[in-house]
Amino acid sequence: MVAIRPADVEATLSRIDPLRPVLLLFGPDSGLVRERARAYLTRAQQGSDDPFGLIRLDGDEISGDPGRLVDEAGTVALFGGRRVISLRAGSRNLVPAVEALLAAPVSDAVVVIEAGDLKRGAGLRALCEASPRASAIVCYADTDRDLSRLIDTMTAEAAIPIERDARGELMALLGGDRMASRGEIAKLLLYAAGEPRITCEHVRAIVGDASSLALDEIADSAFAGQPAEMSVAFGKATHEGMRADIILGSVCRAAQALHQMRVQVEQGASPDRAVESARPAVHFRRKPLIEKALRSWTLPRLQNALLILDDALLAARRHAGLGPAIAERALLQLATQARRG
Repeated sequence: MVAIRPADVEATLSRIDPLRPVLLLFGPDSGLVRERARAYLTRAQQGSDDPFGLIRLDGDEISGDPGRLVDEAGTVALFGGRRVISLRAGSRNLVPAVEALLAAPVSDAVVVIEAGDLKRGAGLRALCEASPRASAIVCYADTDRDLSRLIDTMTAEAAIPIERDARGELMALLGGDRMASRGEIAKLLLYAAGEPRITCEHVRAIVGDASSLALDEIADSAFAGQPAEMSVAFGKATHEGMRADIILGSVCRAAQALHQMRVQVEQGASPDRAVESARPAVHFRRKPLIEKALRSWTLPRLQNALLILDDALLAARRHAGLGPAIAERALLQLATQARRG
């Protein structure tokens, strides 16, 4: 098995392994998938002067012509050097194409595949994890430790220290998507340029809208019965490049957490006590919306909401082009139900 352990991810991505020409990046954090893919592709291209050395392929097109991936990987680069291929998975089955690639005697090529949140045992994930010629890395949403490291790295590069309280407030505002978090920190650094240090006032002034970029904002506004706010948050998320199925998956997890808290409420706990006891802890900015949702949604209604989300998630994956419309319609349906409730 070549599923990379979390502790080995950075070491794996820091070098190009000629014995494992295929790298699969997948998981719930689409921003981290993109960031790691870009960095690895850049590393794979180092030392090459070929302006056409990077080939970008669409997964849905490749699925209709499985042999094309082998042909592209086996083609000799025009100016010599390594052949580098970026492949983004879509809604169609990529397994035959990748299976043929792993079986082919292709040398001096690197293929980076970007995919969504693949379940354990899913065809593409299982294939790459089982092959000695591939590496599979799952990209989870950033933990507090990951966000802390990202803040430290970016502030150090900009040579602007950040106060301890400001750092804590910034971490609370950043969400579960790496690219969105990086964008917000970059915006803060630009705003604070020339200042001796970053303070809480800087964070509040420029990153006050960061939570709307987080996936939690979409779920919270939907279940609190705020369709207008949900649509704004959804639009920002899709503009940042978040895929519809990733958004729906996050809302599903929020609905499950809400279901657990509602169980406590029906056992006699107050909504605010249920929110306080939630693990992981709920950020203070989210508490009013979640408490409002707990007063509106009963257990049967939450179970029905999960069915709506599951159906929408399946449809968004089957029809990637219609994914945003499918997701927004389902989320608006939930927000409307919450408002009526």
